[in-house]
Amino acid sequence: MALSIGIVGLPNVGKSTTFNALTKAQNAAVANYPFCTIEPNRAVVPVPDPRVDKIAAIAKPEKVTHATVEFVDIAGLVKGASQGEGLGNQFLANIRETAAIVHVVRCFEDENVVHVSARPNPRDDIEVINTELMLADLQQLENRLARIERQAHHDKKLQPTVELAHRLKALLETGKPVAAYPDQESELFRAFNNEMRFLTGKKVIFAANVNEADLAADNEYVQQVRAIAAEQGAEVVKLCARLEEEMAGLSDEERAEFLASLGVEESGLEQVIHKGYHALGLISFFTAGPKEVRAWTVRRGAKAPQAAGEIHTDFERGFIRAEVIPYEVYVRLGGEAAAKAAGAMRVEGKEYVVQDGDVMHFRFNV
Repeated sequence: MALSIGIVGLPNVGKSTTFNALTKAQNAAVANYPFCTIEPNRAVVPVPDPRVDKIAAIAKPEKVTHATVEFVDIAGLVKGASQGEGLGNQFLANIRETAAIVHVVRCFEDENVVHVSARPNPRDDIEVINTELMLADLQQLENRLARIERQAHHDKKLQPTVELAHRLKALLETGKPVAAYPDQESELFRAFNNEMRFLTGKKVIFAANVNEADLAADNEYVQQVRAIAAEQGAEVVKLCARLEEEMAGLSDEERAEFLASLGVEESGLEQVIHKGYHALGLISFFTAGPKEVRAWTVRRGAKAPQAAGEIHTDFERGFIRAEVIPYEVYVRLGGEAAAKAAGAMRVEGKEYVVQDGDVMHFRFNV
């Protein structure tokens, strides 16, 4: 399961700088004017997970493969984007492809960097983006509703979908996102949401972009972002995109030492990925052998056959059993052979719910 995260925000809030910092690349042009980014920049980066390296140190494989995240840097949205302002329709279509949204909010003052208003105002800035996303969803929903209402005249099975679409339309018209719909877990809603790919139905992580001096303690702008996130049930990370971009050339050890000197425990990349996994309900499991140690991503609550299917569809189709060693046990005992000898390897069937950190080996027959 590949995780895709779109980076959005107003022009000149630091989106492209954040993209470059997160991906340790200089793929996104950075300039002090709106719409510097037109085509979305994309980069796939490994998920930082020290457990992979610890497992590899024991298994000594020929190859080590981390799970990956795709970041998409989407051009700045402006008021009127849902009506095509600033190439808004094109940009909004790019966001629909992603699983989650990192909404970069400018939380610093700098007279040398142009802002769309006189000075940063997180609540107003966030409201502009949220409103455009809701208007885009409403427009898309109205178009779809007209079609399914016609179809429902001939196919009564579509009537529940029509009723759901009307409820979502009413929700959006009151200024609330699709994510506020009360029955998120219903099969009908999940199917319709997957079909429509609602922008306001996606999980949001607010990235408060600050100056270096404000990394250790929250300034007034960050406090506003945290308050808004609490209201909306969203995640928050605080980072200094410019500083992290400058750290791109440092080794992992050097970067960790530098961040520690600033009173920061995790890099922006680590914060965003961890928050993304949490928001989307994702976990990691591992496979380990002489050829490869690899991390895989599944949704929390996935059963063993579904996890096997992440490796290959044949594994899920012909699933027989899973041999499971918890990560802590694998490391403490020193690998698969020692875990087997100690009776610490479990054999699990089709109903086993995969746990974060499981080291798994699948048996299948097709």
